[in-house]
Amino acid sequence: MRRYLVATIVLFAAFTTFAQKSITLKADKAFEAGKYFDAIDEYKYAFAKAKDKNKKNDIMFMVAESYRMVQNTRQAEIWYRKVIKKGYENPLATLYLADAMRAQGQYEEAMKEYQNYSKLNPSDDRGPAGVESCASAIEWMGQPTRYKIENMHYFNSKYSDFGIAYAKDDYSMVIFSSSREGCMGGKISGVTGEYYCDLFRSRVDRKGKWSEPVAIEENINTEYEEGMPSTNKKCNTLYFTSFREDKNKNMVCKIFCSVKENAEWGVPTELNLAPDTVAVGHPAISDDELTLIFVSEMAGGYGGKDLWKSTRASKSAEWGKPVNMGPAINTSGDEMFPYIHPDGTLYFSSNGHPGMGGLDIFKASEGTSGWKVENMKYPINSSSDDFGIIFETEMERGYFCSNRPGGKGSDDIYQFSLPPIEFTLTGIVRNGKTDAIIAGAEVNLIGSDGTNITAKTETDGSYNFNLSPNADYRIVVKRGGFLNSKDKTTTKGLTDSEQLKVNIDLQPDDRRMDLDGIEYEFNSAKLKPSSIAGLEVLVGILNDNPNITIEIGSHADYRGSDEANKKLSDARAKSVVDFLTTYGIDSERLKSHGYGEEMPKEVDKGLIKNLTEKRGLNVSFLKEGDILTEAFIKRLTDEQQEICNQINRRTDFVVTGRDYVPKVRKRR
Repeated sequence: MRRYLVATIVLFAAFTTFAQKSITLKADKAFEAGKYFDAIDEYKYAFAKAKDKNKKNDIMFMVAESYRMVQNTRQAEIWYRKVIKKGYENPLATLYLADAMRAQGQYEEAMKEYQNYSKLNPSDDRGPAGVESCASAIEWMGQPTRYKIENMHYFNSKYSDFGIAYAKDDYSMVIFSSSREGCMGGKISGVTGEYYCDLFRSRVDRKGKWSEPVAIEENINTEYEEGMPSTNKKCNTLYFTSFREDKNKNMVCKIFCSVKENAEWGVPTELNLAPDTVAVGHPAISDDELTLIFVSEMAGGYGGKDLWKSTRASKSAEWGKPVNMGPAINTSGDEMFPYIHPDGTLYFSSNGHPGMGGLDIFKASEGTSGWKVENMKYPINSSSDDFGIIFETEMERGYFCSNRPGGKGSDDIYQFSLPPIEFTLTGIVRNGKTDAIIAGAEVNLIGSDGTNITAKTETDGSYNFNLSPNADYRIVVKRGGFLNSKDKTTTKGLTDSEQLKVNIDLQPDDRRMDLDGIEYEFNSAKLKPSSIAGLEVLVGILNDNPNITIEIGSHADYRGSDEANKKLSDARAKSVVDFLTTYGIDSERLKSHGYGEEMPKEVDKGLIKNLTEKRGLNVSFLKEGDILTEAFIKRLTDEQQEICNQINRRTDFVVTGRDYVPKVRKRR
């Protein structure tokens, strides 16, 4: 049930007139007066007495309408289904059935009913808009925003608790509306079935515990409704909605202002914003207190409840003539619960803009081309009513209200916050030959954000860094007895907190190391273009280790003559050296040697890992220590033989020296 209806529908809405017959006279009067709870019972009583089929259908529709008005969506769905099943001709029954199902999160089923409504009433854009709304809701729930929400059980009750404002500029006290027991009037509303609501306050202590809510001063609360508070920046002026008698003794919703006198709120004064008989409510005051946005159905709107704005020249001046916020903000539906953020952004709730169901909270920013309105999506919004958001000035944190399932009462207050985006980098450094962890390796992190920090790997080989958003990073790892290695990562394009993982293998500098991806033309020493990536890896290794010299080795399988294999592998090793020199590697650091088939590959853990993880090969027939000789290979299946011959046909390198002094190159 939507408790804010008291402050809006009772006094703002123009109700659909139901043809008054004697059998429904009392029910019709209750409905037209906004006493929907009373109307439900009266219509059900009339239904039991009705004899005519059409009359019964009319009454069922009005029962459904009454449930819709008090936001009992489950009962509304049941009664709309009943009347549709009976062949009721009003297509609005199908539209409102879809609305009720959407409000319960039944998006797939609701889409079908919206489509049915479009067939019944093709000219009404509410059908296509409902389909769009359901599709968006499904998408948003699948990709929720980073906001975290928490029910404020500290001061929520089993009754309606809504409409919250800060009562201290350090956010340690809040004021909110509630229909809990202890309200001043002590009377049950025929509209909501709850007590008329009052304004309450609660304070948080240093341990984060909120005090038991207490009603604020009698100057503010009356025997009727008080709700929807809004405070100024210093929290010493309170704007709120309240019922008061007009000149004709009718109860009309008005906006009042109270200034704090010492520790108490002073006698409130009514703001002169509209004629005496026109209802206004839901005040929102700007940071400079020169702009007031509020809700009304006064003439000149766009349908339903609209947001209006009034301004004044100074804090002591009178409020100017209200101006409608325009079609970018207002729709044919209801726009309510405005809040003006200190940065000028307008927040409000609407059931006219595309949303998830019921009221959704929207964010509106004004630019040179007008207002840009954005849905705040899930989890701030839900299939239920979500409304009345407020913020702390400097943080994406505050409160909003919702009647979503799982709360303590019909309307509850929720706290929301947007956690900072955090990125971490972690990884493990291992021996590329044995796969053993390496402790004490030096890991240097260099970032485009100016980061240049070094840490050593832990006993488990791990390292860990915090990263900045929107930055590129290089990771350089060093350890005695191993070749320096590097990798890279980035946080650019990441919009959610994430732990990045980069594992790095260090190659021992006392063994031959295979170069992956080096390929030659058939029976030729000419490198294939696909080899460039692998050769550039070797260029990187030489640049990262500027003091080493190496020998490039080329190897063949056992097939073919020894002489031919030796000659071809010599030429292939030399072609790699020639390539490296074109990349600026000093020729004094490079030697080449063709081994032909004389050095078959010995299997180690690193090779098995590379074949399995990088090449996706099944090498379960190989184990550490196997040497891929001709005799070993010929015992295998044809498929396994081909794998081993591919392993033997390789290009590798070995470190031959560690004290090379790089040449000093003159700048041209």
